[in-house]
Amino acid sequence: MKKIYLILNLFVLATLIACANDDALDVDLDSAAAPTNVSALTTVTQDNTGKVTFIPTGEGATQYKINFGDGTAESAYIASGGTVAHTYKEGTYKSKITAMNVNGKTTEVTHDVVVSFRAPENLVVEITNDLSVSKKVTVKATADFALFYDVYFGEAGKPDPISANNGESVSYTYKEAGVYTVRVVSKSAAIKTTEYTAQVTAKLVVAPSASAPTPPNRQPADVISIYGTKYTNVAGTNYFPDWGQAGQGSSWAEFDLNGDKMLNYIKLSYQGIALADNVTIDVSKMEYLHMDVWTADLQKIETSLIQTGPSEKPVVKDLTANQWTSIDIPISAFTSQGLTVDKIFQLKFVGTPWAGGTVFIDNIYFYKAPAESIALPIDFESANLTYNWGGFGNVIASMATNPDKTGSNVSDKVVKLEKKSGAETWAGASLNLDASPDFSKGTKVKVAVWSPKVGADILYKMELSTSPKDGNGNPSVNFEVHASTTVANAWQILTFDLTSAASFDASVKYDRVILFPDFGQSGTGATYYFDDIKQSN
Repeated sequence: MKKIYLILNLFVLATLIACANDDALDVDLDSAAAPTNVSALTTVTQDNTGKVTFIPTGEGATQYKINFGDGTAESAYIASGGTVAHTYKEGTYKSKITAMNVNGKTTEVTHDVVVSFRAPENLVVEITNDLSVSKKVTVKATADFALFYDVYFGEAGKPDPISANNGESVSYTYKEAGVYTVRVVSKSAAIKTTEYTAQVTAKLVVAPSASAPTPPNRQPADVISIYGTKYTNVAGTNYFPDWGQAGQGSSWAEFDLNGDKMLNYIKLSYQGIALADNVTIDVSKMEYLHMDVWTADLQKIETSLIQTGPSEKPVVKDLTANQWTSIDIPISAFTSQGLTVDKIFQLKFVGTPWAGGTVFIDNIYFYKAPAESIALPIDFESANLTYNWGGFGNVIASMATNPDKTGSNVSDKVVKLEKKSGAETWAGASLNLDASPDFSKGTKVKVAVWSPKVGADILYKMELSTSPKDGNGNPSVNFEVHASTTVANAWQILTFDLTSAASFDASVKYDRVILFPDFGQSGTGATYYFDDIKQSN
């Protein structure tokens, strides 16, 4: 076994070396986790011999061995993708599958093996359509005395069956929507098999192909978020409470569009959203309820706020098919109907036509216009705003008291960036803006900088956070401008001429500021301070 493990590790290491670039090789085999989702498909020949074939599977596994559970010697190690056969006498056995990864970590699971020379009996087949994936059909077959089953999904050009263990599920996605003949063949070790045939409709589920519009940056005090990724949602919210909708044929799921999740209410009759027990929200100081809605077949959506009591009032909005409809309902549309809104604990949606269409909803939140906002110019002196600087590359970002109230900067609050020892050359910190700059007011940006050394390269960058990501996962719409410090341990004003950056575009609604202290140099543990970011001509 040690020889196999050593050879396998050498093979994996050689593969990693071959794939690595010339700059560096950083292989940490010891950190590899033990295999997960370990299982095996077990099939048996239909000839009364009891010959069972194991096809082990697992994530992160490179080899397997099988304890057959009948007192015989266990198998030798089997390479990933391999099989092993074993002949059983009639009976039920508990086999054990051991999966090993590249560093020798193992995971063991047991698997029942039923070897019967009787044909499968009492075959039960469940066939379901996936409610959120178009043309996907799932089959589950269970029978007494069976070990596994084959499914022929009936699509032209796909004659080979897909096999599954008895009682487990198997799914298939058709190329085209339509009606197909599905044949299930349940098998034991007997020569005779048991079959089931049914007509199945592969249904087209129409879903959005693009995400909903990205909400703007807002201060925490100006928004109460129910669902979405832009803001912090009310904790413990239940988006799928069952209020009896299944009785009208309705259902629900969380739809995942390439990593962007949204609520999906299927055949919407009515559906609720419930806050956690004993939790209510006061939206009386908010001005609007916002949500983004996509549908292919609903004409209208009715939205109700539900106050403790309970008491509820609806507002109906038209929907446009096959595109996102951004809805902003004034809170006054509810209060004008006599609803108080200081203790809201539920929301409700009703579809028109009733239970006749599917809807996708994202970005559900209450908001109000900001009394103050983070926008150029920024002096960091407001007691009402939250300046959420986010450090990266081993920079620690925070708001701090001005450590040196002299010279060109005697203000109280400043931004403190600690570039830790060994920090990345590109380390820095970013701040989201609540409003984009108006470049008619100036295409130069001045920043007060306190640097511990002369000649530090200060990089000023702005991004459009909603633009497509580049190869490094950063927004692709951006610009960068450099300036160098000329004094040490004192404040100075650096000027960044935005027009010097080829990628600068005054028409772009940039919504993020990024500062890089001592750009291009590894961190030495030095601290830099910044203040008063403002435009000039």
